[in-house]
Amino acid sequence: MTTRDPAMTLPPAPPPSSATATMRANRATNTGPEVALRRELHARGCRYRLGVRLVLPARAVRPDVTFRKQRVAVFVDGCFWHSCPTHGRKPSDPTGYWAAKLGRNRDRDDAVNRALDEAGWSVIRIWEHEPVAEAADRVIAALQTSASGGHQRVATLETRESRR
Repeated sequence: MTTRDPAMTLPPAPPPSSATATMRANRATNTGPEVALRRELHARGCRYRLGVRLVLPARAVRPDVTFRKQRVAVFVDGCFWHSCPTHGRKPSDPTGYWAAKLGRNRDRDDAVNRALDEAGWSVIRIWEHEPVAEAADRVIAALQTSASGGHQRVATLETRESRR
């Protein structure tokens, strides 16, 4: 039997409300920003894979867009769920559930970034509010760096430390 880290345990879920129903309705894949990025990348001639599960020594990871040959993993992060420093909003929640949930999401993002980086992958994190053309430019730059034998560390608009 495995034991869970108490720091990773969430407080009890808040009682069902209209906000809970709204949160459950949010999509995990094929979000508007993700589809827009994929269309732009495809229009520019990039071919990629979706739903690829990468089994790494530290953990298994499923990027939103994967370029296996170039070893580039792309994640399109929602501002609320991943605590964007520009647009992420802190929900008012007396139970502390959402603060713990969002903190755990940030910690998981950091762990995923480290695991991919240690395995030799370039990681591109794109915020949902980022202009699609600029996001595609960043992905293509990472692909070109990887094609030339380089390895690009985690690339985001803001550093992960600024997200806290």
